Order: sequence, then C-alpha cells, then structure tokens
Amino acid sequence: MSKIIRASLLGASALALALSFGAAVTPSLAEMAEKTVMVGGAEMFPTKNIVENAANSKDHTTLVAAVKAAGLVDTLSGKGPFTVFAPTNAAFEKLPKDTVPTLLKPENKGTLSGILTYHVVAGKMSAADLAAKAKDMGGKVELKTVAGGTITVMGDDKGGWWVVDAKGGKSKITIADVNQSNGVIHVIDGVALPN
Repeated sequence: MSKIIRASLLGASALALALSFGAAVTPSLAEMAEKTVMVGGAEMFPTKNIVENAANSKDHTTLVAAVKAAGLVDTLSGKGPFTVFAPTNAAFEKLPKDTVPTLLKPENKGTLSGILTYHVVAGKMSAADLAAKAKDMGGKVELKTVAGGTITVMGDDKGGWWVVDAKGGKSKITIADVNQSNGVIHVIDGVALPN
C-alpha cells in the first residue's frame, strides 16, 4: 500500500475517532436540542423550569396567572420532578362564564390551588412511560395527583391520548413531552376538575 493511501487512511481514522469522541462528550447538548419544543409560539427549553417555560407561552397566560394567584410559583419552580398536564388558554375559556375571574380572586385561593394541583403528578412521566403503564393496565392508567385525587390517562384507537378527570371530563393531550429542568409538561385542551 502506498504511503499516500496509508497516510490518508490514518488521517481518516483519526478524524473518525475525533468525531466519535466529540459526540460522546456532548450527547446532552444533542439531546437538549432534540427535546426543545415550541409551545404557544415560544421555545420550551429543557434547562428552564415549568414556570419559566410556561410564562413564555402565549397559550398559557391564564395558567400562569392562576399559578401566581394560587401561590404555586415557588412549588412549580422547585426541584420536583413533576408531570404537569397544562391546560391552554382555550381550555380555560371552555369553563362556564366568569369561572376563571372568580377563581383568581384571593378568597378562592384554596379552590384554585386544588384545581391546579389536580393537574400535577409527582415524578416525571413521559408519553412513553404513560403508554407503557396504560398497556400494562388494559389501555388506561390511573395517576394520583398532588391534590390527592385521581386522573386517568388513556389512549384511543386513533393514537390520541386523553386525560379523564373525576367528573368524567376528557381533555386531549395536544403536545406531549415538553421537557423541563424539573419535570415534563403535557399540554391539554381542557381543564381537569376534581370532585
């Protein structure tokens, strides 16, 4: 084999080794880039917490106002991890007229906190985790919420996923696996209501 070919092969091998070493050193950056999702016109960065990301989503201004009114900013900015089923502004608009303004009043802080924490599950559960648990449990999984109630997550025959509340109300998961530094958000199109 000529010296030029050997030198070329050696150079190519060194380059391949360097590239594979670089890939091994920075997989978290690649993973983060893959998991940055757009919600409400804003990037949801996996390095930011639930409240920081939700505050940047134009689709979650009502949720953020409710979190502030309920005094849950510190909790949902904390270490977690949490799984949050996050209703959009349109979800809150489906509630009876004047429900949201009434809930945002200081005298209704306890009720509002109960509704919001009904959307939160301790631990981080990805869509794949939910699907695996649902498969093991006959197509649906019951989750204990931070509020103490139970929500059910179930799939349908078209590949959609739904959150069913204690009153039988169904909310579709419209965006799954929005990773946060302290958990994960699954965006839903309805407000889950506890008993």
